[in-house]
Amino acid sequence: MYTASMSTSERLIEATRELLWERGYVGTSPKAIQQQAGAGQGSMYHHFSGKPDLALAAIRRTADDMRAAAETVLGGPGTAHERIAAYLLRERDVLRGCPVGRLTMDPDVVAGDALRAPVDETLAWLRGRLAAVVDEGRESGELSAALVPSEVAATIVATVQGGYVLARASGSTAPFDAGVRGLLALLAPPSAQRS
Repeated sequence: MYTASMSTSERLIEATRELLWERGYVGTSPKAIQQQAGAGQGSMYHHFSGKPDLALAAIRRTADDMRAAAETVLGGPGTAHERIAAYLLRERDVLRGCPVGRLTMDPDVVAGDALRAPVDETLAWLRGRLAAVVDEGRESGELSAALVPSEVAATIVATVQGGYVLARASGSTAPFDAGVRGLLALLAPPSAQRS
């Protein structure tokens, strides 16, 4: 997880990212962060003003990574449907859930504007990016002209985030996979639906 060349601040951010994904904000103590990062209390407070400042840096890093991973497939080659399929089918740790989406269930994150902002911005960016891909598909005639891009984008994000919840509840990736297959069938180009 950590390399010898990582600075103390980098180790602290990476440890916080991992702990936030595992435990959430409330369950992530400064002591746990320091232990996981192999850093002392003085080092932590030298680089960050406190847990909220460190958590914000970790959340922003996680959000940036999520955007980059999504953009790799959504901005890649292929038709609109192929790019949406690539996004939905890309490798994920489904049973762990979304490291950004899970933060919406944390009362301390959603209660504060600073910690909630990168979560909200990332999910809004994702909906906007997906809507643009859907619109490309409509314009090219590949996807139904009746589709409302912003609504389809919200449906895609809801399917993924809800799929994580269903998978975690059942202890199986099957509900996530079924939701993805169903959504892809609904979004299939009109010519493929007639076959």
